[in-house]
Amino acid sequence: MLGPARVVLQIVSVALLGLVTAAALAGDTDPFANLAPTWVYVVFWIGVPVLSLVLGNVWRALSPWRALADGAVWLWERSGREARPLAIYPERLGRWPAVVALYAFVALELAYSDPSNPRSLALAIAIYSYVALFGMLAFGRDTWEERGEGFAVLFGLIGRIAPFHAEEGRLRVRWPFTGLAGVERRQGTLALLAVALGSVLFDGYSRTTTWQDLLARIEGPYVVDDPGVGEALVTATSLAGMTGFVLVVALAYLGACWLARRQVGAPRSLVPEFLLSLVPIAIAYVVAHYFSLLVIQGQFAVPLLSDPLGRDWDLLGTAGVVPDLGVLSPNTIWYVQVGALVVGHVAGLAIAHDRAVAVFHERGDALRSQYAMLALMVLYTVGGLWVLSRG
Repeated sequence: MLGPARVVLQIVSVALLGLVTAAALAGDTDPFANLAPTWVYVVFWIGVPVLSLVLGNVWRALSPWRALADGAVWLWERSGREARPLAIYPERLGRWPAVVALYAFVALELAYSDPSNPRSLALAIAIYSYVALFGMLAFGRDTWEERGEGFAVLFGLIGRIAPFHAEEGRLRVRWPFTGLAGVERRQGTLALLAVALGSVLFDGYSRTTTWQDLLARIEGPYVVDDPGVGEALVTATSLAGMTGFVLVVALAYLGACWLARRQVGAPRSLVPEFLLSLVPIAIAYVVAHYFSLLVIQGQFAVPLLSDPLGRDWDLLGTAGVVPDLGVLSPNTIWYVQVGALVVGHVAGLAIAHDRAVAVFHERGDALRSQYAMLALMVLYTVGGLWVLSRG
């Protein structure tokens, strides 16, 4: 049974999805005059993870696709029929559908030549909505959210950091990070976290002069004679670069787990044992890299909500709001970036250590297993700081 507050949130979320879709489909093609790019890439993609970090898995209540599915089930059951999934989810797929969905989104954002084009966003929203709703219809709402809906899976993992969580329909308080205790054996989780981490690292590196010069050299010969080919080559290069960063993140973790296993002579793989230690690092990268974007660019959502289609409307009376671009000093941004990376990696190491103590009965084995994990955390920290400094 849905509570009144959640029903209100779901109605608002569906209305916002409709508004953003309408803006992307029929609004001004200038991304700075259209609500869709700011809402998707700033308010949603950065705001929801940060909100999840503080309040827990809020996406379950905010997801417009879950809201539509809940509404459909409610109407179906009101007619006296039982709502049941059409098929049983193949467990061998694990979370790989969610990995594909998340990878497709970050590829659109970071590799496509014109990610802020409202019409491109309209198509992306339509495709994602179709897949999300079809997945819930086919396999059930909870099953698809836990395995197939990329945003729901990622935001759910981040929400396990928060001091609040829902249990038996009630809001509970717990120590931060305790929700990440335990083992994570579901297939595809490492790939999902690698996409989340690697894409942020690539986003930082792609802004460096080194990468921009490379793209210019690739596109240069085709700018005049065949710009379409040049654009395709740039997109392919960016996609390869992003994929490379994702693979480096995943291989570094696998290598650390392999070394840890050799150190203690463990009889089985340690990959699932320490996997949840990557979650604090994933959100740390988001905060470090996108904090300033959320605070500064997020202000533009206020006037854009009054004029979502760029038609000189003032629906909410906020069209004249002028964002304060100087709200953050460079020093403040740098301190937040460094602080987020340090706290995230320390938390990740603490979670890995806690798991090692639970897995290994001998104190010496638990300690030796963490040498490789410590090296991994240092590698991730140095990599994150290097990309931030280069950007």
